[in-house]
Amino acid sequence: MVDMSESPYVELDRATWAALAEHEHQPLTPTEVARVRSLGDELDVDEVRHVYLPLSELLSLYVRHTGALYRATESFLQQPQEERTPFVIGIAGSVAVGKSTTARLLKELLSRWPPHPRVELVTTDGFLLPNAELEARGLLQRKGFPESYDRKALLRFIVDLKSGAAEVKAPIYSHLRYDITDDHVVLRRPDIVLFEGLNVLQPARPRSDGRQGLAVSDFFDFSVYVDAVAGDIRRWYVERFLRLRETAFRDPESYFRRYADLSHDEAVARAESLWDGINGPNLSENIAPTRGRAALVLRKDADHSVRWIRLRKL
Repeated sequence: MVDMSESPYVELDRATWAALAEHEHQPLTPTEVARVRSLGDELDVDEVRHVYLPLSELLSLYVRHTGALYRATESFLQQPQEERTPFVIGIAGSVAVGKSTTARLLKELLSRWPPHPRVELVTTDGFLLPNAELEARGLLQRKGFPESYDRKALLRFIVDLKSGAAEVKAPIYSHLRYDITDDHVVLRRPDIVLFEGLNVLQPARPRSDGRQGLAVSDFFDFSVYVDAVAGDIRRWYVERFLRLRETAFRDPESYFRRYADLSHDEAVARAESLWDGINGPNLSENIAPTRGRAALVLRKDADHSVRWIRLRKL
């Protein structure tokens, strides 16, 4: 364990972190774990018990005590309000690092804690500009970069959510079609919302009048960054591409159908090109610099297992 006594963070190694919830029941079966696992992720029940069960317990603790603070504030202001707004958890990280698996897994675990059974998951993919708009702006090859999102819609969604709106809608993205759809997920006053995406921790951009604007992350109650060495993430991305070449890419409706017939060497070369030209630069230029903004960092090892956890001190 690293000595973090003079740091604003507490850093725990895997064994110390796992011991924090050693007496808690692991509620997920191997089948349920497999269901939330993304293609290429090496997640099993031991990883859930040692890493994600303690994390879900910590997050549940934050949710409960935020609720107590809400009630105390309501009493202090002498202005009874309607319902408390959802507790929003941002989850950031690179393509292929496992943030989607982390988000789905936390949704399953957090919904098992009795005080807050209504847990929703929203991804920022649905807020990407349509492919036609990206192409018109010359941004199709920068999909996933901050400028490829409908930032006003993103901010409007999170503001409505944290304003206590009775119903909030989020657009849905199709990874098969590689484009947004006409469908929406509807949130009706959930207890917790997990908001997952590449750039959810981006700071606000200065406005044209020189004033500082608002960022989606300004409305987070907690945030998690899923981290790993860039070289490992690149390898995981290539491995996942090869698996997709044998599975989803073979669907006739897949946007990436043209990659299904590539030879092994051609597929590797194409995956490496996509990483080096798009996903790698996005990681180094936009995503990785936001790691320090997260309340908690999960650092993965080369085998996908979490090696240490860093939590910002209160």
